[in-house]
Amino acid sequence: MSQVTLSNQSTWASKLKAMGPGILMASAAVGGSHIVSSTQAGGSYGWSLLLLVILANVFKYPFFRFGAEYTADTGKTLVEGYAEKGKLYLWIFFILNVFSAMVNTAGVAILCSAIIASAFPMIGLSITQWSLILVAVIWAMLLFGGYKLLDGMAKWIMSALTIATVLAVIIAAIKHPEYSSDFVEKTPWQMAALPFIVSLLGWMPAPIEISAINSLWSAEKKKTVNFNTADALFDFNVGYIGTAILAVFFVALGALIQYPTGQAVEAASAKYISQFVGMYASVLGEWSRYLITFIAFLCIFGTVITVIDGYSRVNQESLRLLIRQKEDTRKSLNIWMTITAIIGIVIIKFFAGQVSTMLRFAMIGSFLTTPFFALLNYVLVTRENKNLPSWLKLLAIAGLIFLFGFAIFFIYALAIGKAG
Repeated sequence: MSQVTLSNQSTWASKLKAMGPGILMASAAVGGSHIVSSTQAGGSYGWSLLLLVILANVFKYPFFRFGAEYTADTGKTLVEGYAEKGKLYLWIFFILNVFSAMVNTAGVAILCSAIIASAFPMIGLSITQWSLILVAVIWAMLLFGGYKLLDGMAKWIMSALTIATVLAVIIAAIKHPEYSSDFVEKTPWQMAALPFIVSLLGWMPAPIEISAINSLWSAEKKKTVNFNTADALFDFNVGYIGTAILAVFFVALGALIQYPTGQAVEAASAKYISQFVGMYASVLGEWSRYLITFIAFLCIFGTVITVIDGYSRVNQESLRLLIRQKEDTRKSLNIWMTITAIIGIVIIKFFAGQVSTMLRFAMIGSFLTTPFFALLNYVLVTRENKNLPSWLKLLAIAGLIFLFGFAIFFIYALAIGKAG
């Protein structure tokens, strides 16, 4: 169990020192949900889904916050909390995370490699070859650099990403194109669009299991920096609110630039990256190709790093608790990172054509499991902390109603054959 010693007073110095896990969470979130789903939402439907994106971020806020709060208050990770509730919870969580780790690693690695291949076609490597190189490089970085390297890189990546994204939106708002003469407005408010909406919400702003990963990052940070609950919540809020704002900006990018052209949005993720960069360059000018490529690369690169590290940590911790091992070791984490990287590469090699489908399946699956893990997080935190603010409890209850209601509606639509 992760032991913590709470400091008595929170200061700006202690808040800044505590920053890291929340930024890592933001870095994990921006890849699949932001640059792909958020921008596709804006590119396909304009501003129609913006409110839904905002609501998803608002209603999921308590359950992600509970991860940081639970660890800071109790000294235990969320995974340890799941284990205390019963092994069934932990087995379900572990199985879902093993699947998510491999598929998500393959999916985001292909996205990142598509950007590199598009930027450097003269090298002549395929997306699969770039993916192998990318995963191997990141694996080596994590193996020899560890959490300290991950923590430092995430802060620089998110800072550069935020600046570049805001700049791109400002330019797009000033220079966005006129609507094409044959433009036909598309509406998402039809059953055929429901699978896309559900996949958008599933990873908005991130899969719910990131809350457990965030609690593990917090425990790791605690080994070198002493901070209290207020410091942990400051770090969390900066990361979560920041990534929620970035989601709005990415919807705006799609709505301002891609939507008015009326061009169909590529469904395949790797193809969409090429379309994403080319579309913006054609509207904003060829010079912007480098800016947009830079934004896209930062998004996905940060996500690949945090996905491999984060899922490996949570799978290591889950297995440790399932087999009742007393302490985790750096060696076992390295083994999990190696397994995650290797299986991710295997999926890329043999199932490259199906990765986008698998990724969409993972997003929808994440949405359907979100209500249950949200409820579990709520029960764990309210049991340990009897002094939660009333507004947070009310928001959590509203979030549970939203998440369970939407999931039930989607299952019903599938059952009667109306979804997709």
